[in-house]
Amino acid sequence: MWVIAMFDLPVYDRVARRKYTRFRKLLLAEGFSKLQFSVYARYCAGEEIANRYRRLIADAVPDEGQVRVLAFTDVQFGKMEIFEGNLRLPPENVPEQFLLF
Repeated sequence: MWVIAMFDLPVYDRVARRKYTRFRKLLLAEGFSKLQFSVYARYCAGEEIANRYRRLIADAVPDEGQVRVLAFTDVQFGKMEIFEGNLRLPPENVPEQFLLF
């Protein structure tokens, strides 16, 4: 399962930029990867883990701006079409998972 965070946060002054940066750095620290400007994705091994990240994002949303969170199965994510200019690119691969006993 993939969790996608899309956000539009203000950066009109120093305080707003700091809140934007703090939110973006939280996503990166939690293993999200940048897909596009203000669109970040993270692979989760299941629905419970995806819900954990949804709550984490909900708790971190700044008081201004908008954040949307979506969840996609691997099959749905794999059907994504990516166009870069005239090129067609494949979607990101599922990262390798470590199994600890």
